[in-house]
Amino acid sequence: MFRQALKRLDQAHAERADWLTLRAKVLLSLASAEAEITSLEAGLAQLAEAKAVVGRLPEGQDRDYTGDVVEIQRAVLLFRGGRLRESLVLLDEALPRLPMDTDERRQRYAVALMNRSYVHLRLSDPEAALADLNRCLELAESHGYRRLEAKARHNLGDRALLVGDIPEALRHYEEAARLFVSVGPGSLPLVRLDQARALLAAGLAEEAARHLDEALPQLHENRLIQDVAEAEVARAAAAILEGDFALAREFAGAARRRFQRRGNERWAEVAALANSRADAMAALGDRRTPPKRLPLELSGHAERLAALGLRDEAALARLLAVRLQLRRGAVGEAEALLACVPKPRQTTPVDHLMLLRLCRAELALATGKPRSALAQARAGLAELSQVRDRMGGLDLVCGTAVHGEELGRLAVGLVLDRARGHAGARRLFVWQERTRAQVYRYEPLPAIADPVLARLINEMRHVQRTAQKNRLTGEPVGELEQRYSQLQREATRLGWYTSPWGRPRPVSSPEEVAARLGDRVLVSLIAHGDRISAVVVRDGRFRVVPLGPLAETVEITRQLHADLNVLAPDHLPAPLAAAVTASAEKRANLLDGLLVRPLAEAIGDRELVIVPIGPLYALPWGALPSLRGRAISVAPSATAWLTAAEQGRPEPVVLVGGPGVPGAIGEVRELRSVYPRARLVDGQRATSGAVLEALDGSGVAHLVAHGAHEPANALFSRLDLVDGPLFAHETARLKTPPDLVVLAACELAMSHIRPGEEALGFAGALLAGGSRTVVGAVSRVGDRAAAEAMTQLHRRMAAGTSPAVALAEATAVDPLRRPFLCLGAG
Repeated sequence: MFRQALKRLDQAHAERADWLTLRAKVLLSLASAEAEITSLEAGLAQLAEAKAVVGRLPEGQDRDYTGDVVEIQRAVLLFRGGRLRESLVLLDEALPRLPMDTDERRQRYAVALMNRSYVHLRLSDPEAALADLNRCLELAESHGYRRLEAKARHNLGDRALLVGDIPEALRHYEEAARLFVSVGPGSLPLVRLDQARALLAAGLAEEAARHLDEALPQLHENRLIQDVAEAEVARAAAAILEGDFALAREFAGAARRRFQRRGNERWAEVAALANSRADAMAALGDRRTPPKRLPLELSGHAERLAALGLRDEAALARLLAVRLQLRRGAVGEAEALLACVPKPRQTTPVDHLMLLRLCRAELALATGKPRSALAQARAGLAELSQVRDRMGGLDLVCGTAVHGEELGRLAVGLVLDRARGHAGARRLFVWQERTRAQVYRYEPLPAIADPVLARLINEMRHVQRTAQKNRLTGEPVGELEQRYSQLQREATRLGWYTSPWGRPRPVSSPEEVAARLGDRVLVSLIAHGDRISAVVVRDGRFRVVPLGPLAETVEITRQLHADLNVLAPDHLPAPLAAAVTASAEKRANLLDGLLVRPLAEAIGDRELVIVPIGPLYALPWGALPSLRGRAISVAPSATAWLTAAEQGRPEPVVLVGGPGVPGAIGEVRELRSVYPRARLVDGQRATSGAVLEALDGSGVAHLVAHGAHEPANALFSRLDLVDGPLFAHETARLKTPPDLVVLAACELAMSHIRPGEEALGFAGALLAGGSRTVVGAVSRVGDRAAAEAMTQLHRRMAAGTSPAVALAEATAVDPLRRPFLCLGAG
């Protein structure tokens, strides 16, 4: 269309000033399109022609102004092509000359400010970027330039990301997204791209991949080739974080070809590094010696990236080469490479900081300096904690742990290999606590009432309830399910910055844990290589006990879980029940031999506190023969257990009976005889709002309702009530969460395991929010079996028995059909 416009102007043979100005404007826009679709050189050629047209204008302010606009557009094309310094020079020269005497010129000035802020960001100058963005935003807000305001907020998000403030970045991105939706969604895919970058910085690879998969088709459709290729580089990074190296190579290769066609040397080299990074990570995960070409290839990348001014990327390439050389046994080459890595800056990404610490630790090990290796690990994990302390919602706090995972494994493995006697085991315990389940150390802040988030969750509730009704009547639910997924994505994005967590509590010392245990024994499991070990804390003494093979234990646990799900229904045919029971008993006995019998001498017959590894969070410990009838509390870390083990509130009691559970009303009313003064919320009164209101400030809460664990997004695990689901996300709204929560529904003790052994789900959200103890099932459970177990549990607790002891006695009757765990304090 621009070319057709030029042909019309050619036919007119017009040399009038207004026609020449129009020709220059058309050439400016054509230059932008050519640079995106063809090449940077093609775009610059169109700008050269536009400059010649400006030279034919009469002397005066209009010619000067149009000439400056051409230079600003040249600057835009140059920074899109990766030539940042040249772009900044042009913008610095042109901006002071731009007048603001008309609305159009004022908008042009504001846009130029925003473009210069983008260049400052790419050159890692956040303060200069902030000054330009604040002035741009002031102009946009005072003159009603809504689209420009959205773009400025988008760039404010980029600036926050550059300085490591991920929740603030996500807040700006979401505000920009809402503005783009209202004024026209043309730039929305670019916001999703940058949201994905922020999520990658927070370690949330799955969420970042979903954002990018949503944005890429729209970027392709708009033919924004530079942005398509940048999104492909980010998608490759997400795939690397998820361990899908083949997919990472596919995206990185496609991006590199696009950048090369555009002549963008800087970004082409970044894409090439993404491809080599995938190769390097695959080689580091392989037990074989890495090929010699890989570290040499990465060293070449580092030289070229440094020459292009890409300091952080050059450092990343060298650090990966260091790890590969160490794996090859080339310690001298690794040491020389590491010496070339510059000191980190304020804007150095956290994953690069952790990789630098890891390289220093591995080099120290390779040169026989284990103490130096542990010092690097200690310093790195402390730096990671500082980053985590600035995060927002639970997802971000959990996700950040991925960047320190290898560093933590190195330290724990090193200490485990040298753990001898009480002192060695105590030291190992300290390192375990440094590396696991950090999210439960944070004090929840008072709830922030965000009206947009509340509206989204209420609509999700309505959509889910409508879908359930439609399924019962045989009506279609496809559109409702799509809408539910869309709302969940929006609510998740808001939750990243509207649900912050408070001050971190210090990691508990071994002596504090030992003192609080009293007569109990703590068993903290460790997975290292293909073995499981346990640190056992008893009577103030620490010891390490080797257990069974990791892979075998995890697989048998999975099989037992499947057996328990089959065994759950109340009226299972007798032959099937007998066959599945035999299978489950066999697997429970195998796990007993792998996990418990080696501990027999160390734990005796005492009450246990178990800190599991991720794959064993779903293990019903009471089903193992040696632990049948024994009081057990399962905690995400010893620190979390100690925090929860404070004296709780026994009153008031809340009994909730949800819809669709046979006997639910009868069960809660029977429990009323156990708790005569309990508050009853059942029947049509059991709405999400009424239940949340009743839970706030309660001592004991018993919830009889169907529920579902949501593995893809654990904070949207739900409890089904009269008006739709009550989400785990909403429990963060409670000012004073219940002290003890009993979840009589299926699977609501299930968790999605995040890096650092962070277990998230309905029960996990309650524990992180301040509840001391949660009782719930780790698999399906029949209504009758659940009702009988819960009645026995509450009768014992009402008589003064602790939750852990009461649950052990209530489930010992039939542990395979009563797969409940006591989580938290016990």
